[in-house]
Amino acid sequence: MTITTVTSREFNQDVSRIKKAASTGPVFITDRGQPAHVLLSIEDYQKLTKTKESIIDLLAMPEAAEIEFDIPKLDKGFYNPEDFK
Repeated sequence: MTITTVTSREFNQDVSRIKKAASTGPVFITDRGQPAHVLLSIEDYQKLTKTKESIIDLLAMPEAAEIEFDIPKLDKGFYNPEDFK
């Protein structure tokens, strides 16, 4: 995989060359010397976004049920019970 970096001006002046470069790896496009955008081939994008789990499955964390966790008691100086009424 080849990583290419171009300025936004270079991108605007030679889009076809930059698109061709994206077929071999990501192309970082800079604005004022700072990375601002990344151009990827559709295949690379699909690899990055492909997942077998839904966001609901990822957030549910069924393996968390097996984690042992002792909740520490709060020191009364740490909080004011009146704040919770």
